[in-house]
Amino acid sequence: MDDKEFAERCQQELAVIEAAIEAVADNASGNADIDFEMQGGILEVECADGSKVIVSPHAIAKEIWVAAKSGGFHFRFDPVANAWVDTRSGDPLRARLVEILKQQGQVALRLS
Repeated sequence: MDDKEFAERCQQELAVIEAAIEAVADNASGNADIDFEMQGGILEVECADGSKVIVSPHAIAKEIWVAAKSGGFHFRFDPVANAWVDTRSGDPLRARLVEILKQQGQVALRLS
């Protein structure tokens, strides 16, 4: 994957994640108490307890990195799966992020 394709794929994935987080944050009937900000291509989610989950592209490694209380995770695009997958476990980024925000922020994020 070249730099341009990496940037496009990251931007698409972060837009999907940001929209899902925004939907949860804006849901008046939900219990989610989170705040988020997208700045310079980095998505920062602040949970009710003040802890943060950071999702950021890493152009040199051509990965998306996630930093959370539970650890740091690196995701590389798998063209066969057509998804970003954890370089260690093979778990999809979206599924892992749903689990991270559920555990860390008690947020019921919906990502398909």
